[in-house]
Amino acid sequence: MSSGLNIPAEAALDLVSVGAMVHRLDPGQVPFRKANQCSIHVSGGEFNVAANLADCFGMKTGIATAMVDYPIGDLIAERVRAMGVQGFYKRFEHDGVRGPNMATVLSDRGHGVRAPVVFYNRSNEAAGLLKPGDFDWGVIFDGGVRWFHSGGIFAALSPTTPEVIIEGMKAAKAAGAVVSFDLNYRAKLWKISGGADRAVATMNRIVENVDVVVGNEEDLQMGLGLPGPEVEKKSKLDPSAFFAMIDIVRKRHPHLKVIATTLREVHSTSRHSWSAVAWIDGETHQAPTAELEVLDRVGGGDGFASGFFYGLMGGESPEEAVKLGWAHGALLTTFPGDTTMATVAQVRAFASGGSARIQR
Repeated sequence: MSSGLNIPAEAALDLVSVGAMVHRLDPGQVPFRKANQCSIHVSGGEFNVAANLADCFGMKTGIATAMVDYPIGDLIAERVRAMGVQGFYKRFEHDGVRGPNMATVLSDRGHGVRAPVVFYNRSNEAAGLLKPGDFDWGVIFDGGVRWFHSGGIFAALSPTTPEVIIEGMKAAKAAGAVVSFDLNYRAKLWKISGGADRAVATMNRIVENVDVVVGNEEDLQMGLGLPGPEVEKKSKLDPSAFFAMIDIVRKRHPHLKVIATTLREVHSTSRHSWSAVAWIDGETHQAPTAELEVLDRVGGGDGFASGFFYGLMGGESPEEAVKLGWAHGALLTTFPGDTTMATVAQVRAFASGGSARIQR
């Protein structure tokens, strides 16, 4: 069985994302109010997918984003290059005091019974200033593109960012690419940019242009304004509510070919049960459940999306594509930071039932 997606066999770029780059300050297990040092992780929901596909899976990827000409921008651009991603930048000058800025995400890791705490400084963020016409999609897609990706965090940043996403999606469609969107509903971001009503209107308009949606039942309900089904769930790992949402989603958006999500039961900050499910061209598929000992949970969902897209682009069976996404997302939680440090051999070994025994 195929995915029902018409993915170009080859192109100069396997995937291009459009979105916001951020740097995440991470004091580890120490809460910020007691921290005296931080690691810096370069991230962004859309970038993470491109970075994972390039670094782990050896694909040719790019990111269209805002870049500010100051030292934090230099740091971020260096990390984009290090992950093997081609940057397509709309550049902004920094005034030396107020910005515009590259956004900061601040999050400790928590531990045991103490949950991670995440907050933002996205004040005067350059990515929120992006508008249609800032990227020459004809040039970016000149050698062809197989897949185009964006997400709901970027969509929430300003009145103009959804228009950039839709412009890019239409250009990617015209170039023959498959288009995906991670709903990534963040109540804090939508609250300051028009609230739930604007989120629903914006996300539905974007999804009109999409083939593949990633998002759990809460993303589907809150992001697309869909009623939740009356389903008795035994646990967060029970896919029944997600599968019950599929019919509701497809009534609104019958053109969708793939809808996928991760399933995560958080027992403590450091111990999660992890699975993944997908509806692919009329059939449902579920990955096994893994018990994870989590080092850093940030980026696990993007880890799933990138492994899943890799499987679909590589012509794997839908079942195998879900497993590859699940395996890569699981491995990603064992590394510090938001992007991958896994190899494709490790992902394939775990997807096929490998273990954590030492490899000699």
